[in-house]
Amino acid sequence: MVKKNLDKKVLAFDFGASSGRAMLGSFDGERIHIEEVHRFSNDPVIVGGTMYWDVLRLFFEIKQSLIKSKAYGKIDSIGIDTWGVDFALLDEYGQLIENPIHYRDGRTAGMLEKSFEKISKNEFYQITGNQFMEINTAFQLLSLKEKRSHLLEKADVMLLMPDLFNYMLTGKKLTENSIASTTQLFDAKNRVWSERVIGSLDIPKNIFTEIVPSGTIIGKISEDISEELKIDMCNVIAVAGHDTQSALVSVPTQENDFVFLSCGTWSLLGTELNNPIINEKSYNYNITNEGACENKASFLKNIIGLWLVQESKRQWEREGKEFSFSQLEDMAKEAVPFRSFIDPDDPVFTPAGNVPARIREYCAKTNQPVPRNEAEIVRCINESLALKYRTALEEIEDCTSKTYSTIYMVGGGIQSKLLCQMTANACRTYVSAGPVEATVLGNIAVQLMATGEIKDLKDARKIINNSQEIDRYSPKDTMLWERAYERFNKIINAKEVVSC
Repeated sequence: MVKKNLDKKVLAFDFGASSGRAMLGSFDGERIHIEEVHRFSNDPVIVGGTMYWDVLRLFFEIKQSLIKSKAYGKIDSIGIDTWGVDFALLDEYGQLIENPIHYRDGRTAGMLEKSFEKISKNEFYQITGNQFMEINTAFQLLSLKEKRSHLLEKADVMLLMPDLFNYMLTGKKLTENSIASTTQLFDAKNRVWSERVIGSLDIPKNIFTEIVPSGTIIGKISEDISEELKIDMCNVIAVAGHDTQSALVSVPTQENDFVFLSCGTWSLLGTELNNPIINEKSYNYNITNEGACENKASFLKNIIGLWLVQESKRQWEREGKEFSFSQLEDMAKEAVPFRSFIDPDDPVFTPAGNVPARIREYCAKTNQPVPRNEAEIVRCINESLALKYRTALEEIEDCTSKTYSTIYMVGGGIQSKLLCQMTANACRTYVSAGPVEATVLGNIAVQLMATGEIKDLKDARKIINNSQEIDRYSPKDTMLWERAYERFNKIINAKEVVSC
């Protein structure tokens, strides 16, 4: 390794679907040390039946984080990662036309089918290589075109969420590669906006900005913000703006061929490749391709993740029942195994609301025992997720013609030791669990790579492995899980099953 600046400090902003935080990263030449500077909630707001992100409040929290960071001395750079697909429209004066709308808002209902009237599903996939999901940017924009076209007519620029915050800090309007690749408007092979898709959906071409690679230094914090907050004008770096791709940077392996599982509100299981895979198999499996660091491709499956537990917990709180996540896990451990399964990706589970009631209804409609209490609900969710991971793993292996002995599981979901062990059991693989703070560490590593403190992605992964404790799980009870997987597949593939 080259000589490092041992005083290097960077600030990583990581926005999730329910909270955000600013984390200070310092690098001593061998390890990355992280410390929380500021944490805040990220609460969507429903107005007039539309669910919005409270983006101005979130930018206020960015400013609060910058003020608090002054206590740590000179900050060399900052980087921002967020969830994918959502965006803001700016007018010719650079002002927000309206608050960004939440991907869980119902405005995209029916837009998938509408889009296939304009461009065939197969051609759509062959260009973008993206998993078809109604939440994707393409279908949000199509909804605007169909129902509120006046907003698109006023728009000068579309910025995805991390790029919006970068713009608010610097005044620079650019789109980072990984976040662009979540939109279903991105040509995955040529790594540019797809004129064919954009034209077919009749979206104004002028609203799309230049796409830049992960790790691009896009500018400094503006003089106005520097003066307002009394902070230095440090660099703003376009890290891997999609949080999944920041997490992928943190996978602690030196293998070239590996499978990762980024586990949080969403679960994303896949592998890293030099080029995207876009063929009949990947189309039939509905697997997505995203842009990753160092011009690589991330080939993965999106699966609803711990959203199901999180939203169930919120429902029980509304009913006056308070449980911590650790309590729910302990209760689930004691529940009878393999009673009931759900398909986590059934559209019925996507919206906010009473998830436990929907799980019971799903089980009733599929002629399974109906979960009777909170423990059985959480057990059902965890087992179903683990078995869904098995399906995704088999699809990835089929497309790559490779087998993987270990799943590298990263993110907040690995705090559930129950889910980690179930994943090893269901997938018949070892599970390497860690780091928990994968997204933050990846964000920090890309900043350090951009400024030459870390040489490359391989070097970053070695440093992150040295910086964090990693747990390992071995598969157990594989015959029991094999029988469970057979039942699971029959239930979710049964033709007579009607979505709840």
